[in-house]
Amino acid sequence: MRHPVIKEDLDRILKTPVEWPAFEDRTVLVTGANGFLPAYMVETLLRANESGRRAKTHVVALARNAERAAARFSAYEGRGDLEILVQDVCQPIAFSGQIDYIIHAASQASPKYYGSDPVGTLLPNVLGTRHLLDLAVKCRSAGFLFFSSGEVYGHVDDAHVPTKEDGFGYLDPADVRSCYAESKRLGETMCVAWRHQFDVPAKIVRPFHTYGPGMRLDDGRVFADFVSDIVNGRDITLKSDGSARRAFCYLADAVAGFFAVLLRGAAGQAYNIGNESGETSISDLAERLAGLFPDKGLRVVRQEPSLPKGYLRSAISRSCPDTSKARALGWNPVTGIDEGFRRTVQSFLQPRGHGADTNK
Repeated sequence: MRHPVIKEDLDRILKTPVEWPAFEDRTVLVTGANGFLPAYMVETLLRANESGRRAKTHVVALARNAERAAARFSAYEGRGDLEILVQDVCQPIAFSGQIDYIIHAASQASPKYYGSDPVGTLLPNVLGTRHLLDLAVKCRSAGFLFFSSGEVYGHVDDAHVPTKEDGFGYLDPADVRSCYAESKRLGETMCVAWRHQFDVPAKIVRPFHTYGPGMRLDDGRVFADFVSDIVNGRDITLKSDGSARRAFCYLADAVAGFFAVLLRGAAGQAYNIGNESGETSISDLAERLAGLFPDKGLRVVRQEPSLPKGYLRSAISRSCPDTSKARALGWNPVTGIDEGFRRTVQSFLQPRGHGADTNK
């Protein structure tokens, strides 16, 4: 059963003014399909297939873990328009059919992996990208979308925040935490190189802090911890001084932006996807979320700074994108922090007053 919040999100994404018919009678490969961001792209395409159109999209969801993939897409079990391909993206892609669009989002995005598994963090962004770009050459794919990250900007001075796509700051390649950002930078360069040499229509998105239904509550990032606290009826625990500022973007808005770049963006170009109006300090976010659910009687509890094992905290005090380039494609994030986090929390709770959504 699909949660009503998710169903509403998918329908709203599909109202984005882009060329959705481009996916009809096409095959779309999505890597890292179990992941928070790409899973919503898979679900969006499957939801579009429910509109009754004759030429449907065949979605190939590539994931490393078969059990997690089956659980993540259990609402779509038995559908002929979804094929789950179980493999590591760092190996040559084991699919022999035609692929018309490739969405490469396989990556370990949580900072809890940067210290515990830096090699496993960087390889999908390099080896995986190579395999997928080669597949795009072989299939002469109509579209290729690479998921980079706002982390590629490094330490940007305050004068360049909000940050445009050319506003790069310092990043130390000899710092183990750079395993993520540096490999994303290389992945971007590979996309540009394959575009230049083999005419792959590769486009790049740089997501900033994104939250919403389906995010892992054990992710380790502070906003996931806050949502987990609320869902479980615990006081919100703040494990830092809370002074860092981040711009938070609701998942449905971000996914609409990803599709806008894939279908309307310029090949060889990168686009920030985030929400400038969602910028706030971590401390203010905690207080705000506690106030969103007064019936729960939650408060913010401050503890001595602590981190999960392997988690490497960012030293960047403020991160906020300039999204004017993506907005020029006709995309616009519309969900504010209060509405977005309210919907996120609701998505983890049993819906009341709704019948089952069986996808039939």
